[in-house]
Amino acid sequence: MTQAANRRSWTRAEYHRLGNLGLFDEQRVELLNGEIYLMSPKNWPHIVACRQAADRLEAVFASVGWLSRQEPLALGEMEPEPDVAIVPGLFESYNDTPTIALFILEVADSSLTHDTTTKLELYSAAGIPEYWVLDLNARTLRVYRDPTTDAAGVATYQIQITLTSTDSVTPLAVTDSIAVADLLP
Repeated sequence: MTQAANRRSWTRAEYHRLGNLGLFDEQRVELLNGEIYLMSPKNWPHIVACRQAADRLEAVFASVGWLSRQEPLALGEMEPEPDVAIVPGLFESYNDTPTIALFILEVADSSLTHDTTTKLELYSAAGIPEYWVLDLNARTLRVYRDPTTDAAGVATYQIQITLTSTDSVTPLAVTDSIAVADLLP
Protein backbone atom coordinates (compact mmCIF):
# COMPACT_ATOMS: atom_id res chain seq x y z
CA MET A 1 0.00 0.00 0.00
CA THR A 2 1.41 3.38 -0.94
CA GLN A 3 0.90 6.33 1.27
CA ALA A 4 0.18 9.80 -0.11
CA ALA A 5 2.95 12.30 0.45
CA ASN A 6 2.32 14.71 3.26
CA ARG A 7 2.58 18.41 2.52
CA ARG A 8 3.26 21.25 4.82
CA SER A 9 1.85 24.70 4.17
CA TRP A 10 4.03 27.67 5.03
CA THR A 11 2.84 30.97 6.48
CA ARG A 12 4.25 34.32 5.39
CA ALA A 13 6.00 34.66 8.76
CA GLU A 14 7.66 31.24 8.39
CA TYR A 15 8.60 32.03 4.80
CA HIS A 16 10.37 35.21 5.95
CA ARG A 17 12.13 33.38 8.79
CA LEU A 18 13.45 30.81 6.29
CA GLY A 19 14.67 33.62 4.07
CA ASN A 20 16.37 35.37 6.99
CA LEU A 21 18.14 32.10 7.82
CA GLY A 22 19.59 32.07 4.29
CA LEU A 23 17.61 29.12 2.96
CA PHE A 24 16.79 30.99 -0.25
CA ASP A 25 20.17 32.61 -0.88
CA GLU A 26 20.93 32.75 -4.60
CA GLN A 27 17.39 31.54 -5.42
CA ARG A 28 14.31 33.33 -6.73
CA VAL A 29 11.28 32.12 -4.79
CA GLU A 30 7.73 33.16 -3.99
CA LEU A 31 5.06 31.89 -1.61
CA LEU A 32 1.78 30.81 -3.25
CA ASN A 33 -1.01 28.87 -1.55
CA GLY A 34 1.31 27.91 1.30
CA GLU A 35 3.91 26.44 -1.07
CA ILE A 36 7.33 27.85 -1.83
CA TYR A 37 7.87 27.97 -5.58
CA LEU A 38 11.24 28.24 -7.26
CA MET A 39 11.00 30.72 -10.11
CA SER A 40 12.63 30.10 -13.46
CA PRO A 41 15.79 32.01 -14.30
CA LYS A 42 15.08 35.18 -16.25
CA ASN A 43 16.03 35.05 -19.91
CA TRP A 44 16.73 38.12 -22.02
CA PRO A 45 13.31 38.32 -23.78
CA HIS A 46 11.62 38.14 -20.35
CA ILE A 47 13.84 40.90 -18.98
CA VAL A 48 13.22 43.13 -22.01
CA ALA A 49 9.46 42.56 -21.92
CA CYS A 50 9.28 43.29 -18.18
CA ARG A 51 11.22 46.51 -18.62
CA GLN A 52 9.25 47.67 -21.68
CA ALA A 53 5.91 46.87 -20.07
CA ALA A 54 6.88 48.51 -16.78
CA ASP A 55 8.04 51.69 -18.50
CA ARG A 56 4.83 51.93 -20.56
CA LEU A 57 2.52 51.05 -17.68
CA GLU A 58 4.23 53.41 -15.23
CA ALA A 59 3.43 56.34 -17.50
CA VAL A 60 -0.18 55.24 -18.03
CA PHE A 61 -0.94 54.58 -14.33
CA ALA A 62 0.97 57.57 -12.86
CA SER A 63 -2.22 59.34 -11.80
CA VAL A 64 -3.64 56.41 -9.78
CA GLY A 65 -0.75 54.52 -8.23
CA TRP A 66 2.88 53.47 -8.23
CA LEU A 67 4.55 50.69 -10.14
CA SER A 68 6.11 47.71 -8.39
CA ARG A 69 8.66 45.70 -10.40
CA GLN A 70 9.01 42.09 -9.26
CA GLU A 71 8.47 43.08 -5.64
CA PRO A 72 6.30 41.16 -3.17
CA LEU A 73 2.62 41.68 -2.48
CA ALA A 74 1.17 40.39 0.79
CA LEU A 75 -2.07 38.72 -0.30
CA GLY A 76 -3.25 37.00 2.86
CA GLU A 77 -0.75 34.22 3.61
CA MET A 78 0.64 34.40 0.07
CA GLU A 79 3.48 36.52 -1.18
CA PRO A 80 3.72 36.52 -4.97
CA GLU A 81 6.23 38.71 -6.77
CA PRO A 82 4.44 39.74 -9.96
CA ASP A 83 6.53 41.05 -12.83
CA VAL A 84 4.57 44.33 -12.71
CA ALA A 85 1.94 45.53 -10.27
CA ILE A 86 0.21 48.88 -9.91
CA VAL A 87 -0.34 49.68 -6.24
CA PRO A 88 -2.85 52.42 -5.40
CA GLY A 89 -1.74 55.72 -3.88
CA LEU A 90 1.77 56.95 -3.26
CA PHE A 91 4.81 54.77 -2.56
CA GLU A 92 5.70 57.03 0.37
CA SER A 93 2.39 56.17 2.05
CA TYR A 94 3.37 52.52 2.50
CA ASN A 95 5.41 51.38 5.49
CA ASP A 96 5.01 47.67 4.84
CA THR A 97 4.48 45.24 1.97
CA PRO A 98 1.40 46.29 -0.04
CA THR A 99 -1.68 44.11 0.41
CA ILE A 100 -3.58 45.20 -2.71
CA ALA A 101 -2.96 46.05 -6.34
CA LEU A 102 -5.12 47.69 -8.96
CA PHE A 103 -3.49 45.76 -11.75
CA ILE A 104 -0.99 42.93 -12.24
CA LEU A 105 0.99 41.84 -15.30
CA GLU A 106 2.96 38.62 -15.58
CA VAL A 107 5.33 38.02 -18.50
CA ALA A 108 5.18 34.39 -19.64
CA ASP A 109 7.80 32.64 -21.71
CA SER A 110 8.18 29.36 -19.82
CA SER A 111 5.51 30.04 -17.17
CA LEU A 112 2.30 30.39 -19.21
CA THR A 113 0.46 27.45 -17.62
CA HIS A 114 1.41 28.54 -14.09
CA ASP A 115 0.46 32.17 -14.83
CA THR A 116 -2.92 31.22 -16.32
CA THR A 117 -3.89 28.72 -13.63
CA THR A 118 -2.26 29.06 -10.20
CA LYS A 119 -1.54 32.77 -10.38
CA LEU A 120 -4.82 33.60 -12.10
CA GLU A 121 -6.74 31.89 -9.30
CA LEU A 122 -4.61 33.55 -6.62
CA TYR A 123 -5.05 37.07 -8.07
CA SER A 124 -8.77 36.58 -8.61
CA ALA A 125 -9.26 35.27 -5.05
CA ALA A 126 -7.37 38.33 -3.77
CA GLY A 127 -9.79 40.61 -5.64
CA ILE A 128 -7.24 42.04 -8.10
CA PRO A 129 -9.58 43.77 -10.60
CA GLU A 130 -7.39 43.30 -13.65
CA TYR A 131 -4.72 40.75 -14.49
CA TRP A 132 -2.73 40.57 -17.74
CA VAL A 133 -0.47 37.79 -19.01
CA LEU A 134 1.93 38.78 -21.78
CA ASP A 135 2.59 35.56 -23.71
CA LEU A 136 5.98 36.05 -25.38
CA ASN A 137 5.81 32.81 -27.38
CA ALA A 138 2.41 33.49 -28.99
CA ARG A 139 3.02 37.27 -29.00
CA THR A 140 -0.38 37.84 -27.40
CA LEU A 141 -1.77 39.57 -24.34
CA ARG A 142 -4.34 37.77 -22.22
CA VAL A 143 -6.54 40.20 -20.34
CA TYR A 144 -8.53 39.02 -17.31
CA ARG A 145 -11.11 41.26 -15.60
CA ASP A 146 -13.86 41.07 -13.01
CA PRO A 147 -12.74 38.52 -10.39
CA THR A 148 -15.36 35.99 -9.35
CA THR A 149 -15.79 32.44 -8.09
CA ASP A 150 -17.17 29.83 -10.49
CA ALA A 151 -19.81 27.19 -9.70
CA ALA A 152 -17.10 24.78 -8.50
CA GLY A 153 -15.80 27.35 -6.00
CA VAL A 154 -12.67 28.18 -8.02
CA ALA A 155 -11.59 31.81 -8.20
CA THR A 156 -11.43 33.04 -11.79
CA TYR A 157 -12.22 36.07 -13.93
CA GLN A 158 -15.55 36.62 -15.68
CA ILE A 159 -13.98 38.48 -18.60
CA GLN A 160 -11.12 36.80 -20.48
CA ILE A 161 -9.84 38.33 -23.74
CA THR A 162 -6.82 37.44 -25.87
CA LEU A 163 -5.32 40.28 -27.92
CA THR A 164 -2.70 40.18 -30.67
CA SER A 165 0.20 42.52 -31.34
CA THR A 166 -2.01 44.61 -33.65
CA ASP A 167 -4.56 45.34 -30.88
CA SER A 168 -4.76 48.00 -28.19
CA VAL A 169 -6.35 47.88 -24.76
CA THR A 170 -7.36 50.40 -22.09
CA PRO A 171 -6.77 49.32 -18.48
CA LEU A 172 -9.82 49.61 -16.21
CA ALA A 173 -8.29 52.14 -13.80
CA VAL A 174 -7.21 54.71 -16.43
CA THR A 175 -8.31 56.17 -19.76
CA ASP A 176 -5.10 55.80 -21.80
CA SER A 177 -4.96 53.04 -24.39
CA ILE A 178 -1.90 50.80 -24.69
CA ALA A 179 -0.78 49.09 -27.89
CA VAL A 180 0.02 45.42 -27.25
CA ALA A 181 3.03 45.81 -29.57
CA ASP A 182 4.47 48.37 -27.11
CA LEU A 183 4.64 45.67 -24.44
CA LEU A 184 6.33 43.02 -26.56
CA PRO A 185 10.12 42.81 -27.10
